[in-house]
Amino acid sequence: MLVPSSSRQLGPGTAKVDAPVGVGHDWAVTTIDDITIEPPGIGELFDPRRAFPDGRPIELEIGCGKGGFLLRRARECSDRGFIGLEWANKFFKYAADRMARWGVNNVRIMRADAHHMFIHQMTPGCLAALHVYHPDPWPKKRHHKRRLISEQFVEHAVAALQSGARWAIQTDHAEYYEWIRERVDPRAELTEIAYDDPGFGIVDEEAGTNFEIKYLREGRPIYRVAYRRI
Repeated sequence: MLVPSSSRQLGPGTAKVDAPVGVGHDWAVTTIDDITIEPPGIGELFDPRRAFPDGRPIELEIGCGKGGFLLRRARECSDRGFIGLEWANKFFKYAADRMARWGVNNVRIMRADAHHMFIHQMTPGCLAALHVYHPDPWPKKRHHKRRLISEQFVEHAVAALQSGARWAIQTDHAEYYEWIRERVDPRAELTEIAYDDPGFGIVDEEAGTNFEIKYLREGRPIYRVAYRRI
């Protein structure tokens, strides 16, 4: 029987990360132009390490939404680079503006179709971590072809991971969770690991994304799994 890894509700006092940092930080002024990057052109590969040429580890979140998870990670881990992919233009602009207001200089936001880019344009072996939290489940059967997690996507997502890299996936949709497991579990390059990992932003099995906060408050079950690239 399918059992969610957590169905706890968040209390009304759950902290949010919305206001800009104080004037005492030592980062240079950051603008939206510093934060946003253009998607690769036709026939070009995307290597996120080019955004941070100092060789730091790169973590990428697909569907970064309003950027809450990335903002927290960036502020906690100034020695890492973070890429957020978001297709919805409203959230893309919101997340970029949010990073600029906070002055974080180790995040880049791109408006891109993650499914297409991973399959056709992602450079192999470039990611230290991949975060996929609450991708659209497209619940109607005729729309399943629109789902992010497909056999082809998984193949190229695995290829993008460096040896030892972590891939965390989270959804509130039970059927989609089973769909994901059926496509990711068979990959011999991956081994399932504990979902909780403060070193990658997961504490008490919570990533702290906007969708996660909303769904936990509504009492929805959350289904989670994490893998490490062998």
